[in-house]
Amino acid sequence: MVDTVNSLAARLHEVLVEILTKGAPVAGTRGLHDVIARAGALGPDGAWLAASGHANLAGLACMEGRADLAILHLEAAVAGGFNDCVSLHTPPVLPLHHDPRFQALYRRMRVTQADLDEFFWAHQEMGLMMRDAQRASVDNLGRYDSGVSLLPQAPLPTREPDTVGVLITRVDLAAAQTALQQAAVKADFQRASGNNSLSLIDDTWDYARARRDAWDADVLDSQRLRVSEARAFVERPGADTTLTHCPPLGSIRYPA
Repeated sequence: MVDTVNSLAARLHEVLVEILTKGAPVAGTRGLHDVIARAGALGPDGAWLAASGHANLAGLACMEGRADLAILHLEAAVAGGFNDCVSLHTPPVLPLHHDPRFQALYRRMRVTQADLDEFFWAHQEMGLMMRDAQRASVDNLGRYDSGVSLLPQAPLPTREPDTVGVLITRVDLAAAQTALQQAAVKADFQRASGNNSLSLIDDTWDYARARRDAWDADVLDSQRLRVSEARAFVERPGADTTLTHCPPLGSIRYPA
């Protein structure tokens, strides 16, 4: 089957979800290298997909403390259009801030204010949905019902970005959303299955409480859905779309 930008973006999403849910095994790293190689065959249209692969490999290298490898992948990512300067202020990347090679790469990146707004929103959303997942996990403790609650997520922006770097961050955000939803559903299925088994063998099972718990869970699910929908990105009227330097290195406070 011949790759397209859409099919390869879907494959990249799968690889990132695997890394997020299973750690960063060799298979996940191989998957990113495979995406990079296949993106090269798409020509200029696939450059941002290759850049995404390199940016994520750089992130893994940072977490492993491999500065030289991180710089190597960031060089390729920036060349392909990566410009998410907000992501370069996460704790694992901070040790690179004193490296002249990293500083030179950072100065090469350009961004518009409109895209920068979306970068800040996306990284803030990553932190918010992590906290949502933690709260949902606590809320589900002790439930007697056998229903399964989904974990609503904010819709991805649909604005036409000024730079391809926004596409990279959207894929990262979508993968994080999927990974959190999969983890939440898996845990809820285990609870629901256990409750079903107990209700079959326990003559004293509290069915009235199970019905109340199901009702309460539905109410919470509706509340979470409304809250997540309200967090949708809203582009500021008149946001500047002129390419300019990223904010000075170290001046960004990571929002998550």
